[in-house]
Amino acid sequence: MAVNAKGREITSIWTPANVVTCVRIVFIPLFMIVSEWSFGLSANGGAGTSGVLAWVAFVLYLVLSATDKVDGDLARKRGEVTDFGKFLDPIADKLLVFSALLILLEHGLVNVWFVFIIMFREFLVSALRMVASANGEVIAADKLGKWKTAVTMVSLCAYLLFIALSVQGGVATGIVGGLLAFCRVSMLAAVILTVVSGAQYFWNARHIIFRV
Repeated sequence: MAVNAKGREITSIWTPANVVTCVRIVFIPLFMIVSEWSFGLSANGGAGTSGVLAWVAFVLYLVLSATDKVDGDLARKRGEVTDFGKFLDPIADKLLVFSALLILLEHGLVNVWFVFIIMFREFLVSALRMVASANGEVIAADKLGKWKTAVTMVSLCAYLLFIALSVQGGVATGIVGGLLAFCRVSMLAAVILTVVSGAQYFWNARHIIFRV
């Protein structure tokens, strides 16, 4: 029987933390639509409108990224950490990351190999979680995995800010160029953390993988 911080039984998976996670998932397609519209209008010469949409996409993604900490804090504060939340939260994080990566990849702003490495790692870790679940274990995100997610989201937010500033125009070239350099360095750091944290997951779960 699961209980919250007040000793009351948790009778539903729809805790405030899990609701926040679900809202994040629901709003991800909206972010993608707004982002694509901003690129489309920019290509057609609608600089003013595309600039507004690019800023909307950036702010929306920033808010959605921040909700990852909100739902985690809610779950811990209220003592309502559920298996459903442990399962759903990583999925929400992956969808949020992949939504931005695919848009950036489509427009040539990130390296295809970076995207492949990140997706490959996530598929492997997801498979590992399924194997662990079948053996009665739940593999939650560890500190290194959370750092990987945080650095990745910071990099993606920086890319979206770069897009908004570029479309808006009138911003000093040095500022835009420096931001782009930060985007590339932070993305490289995210890829490195992706590989290292993925390897750590498998090392820590070796007793599951090599179980006869």
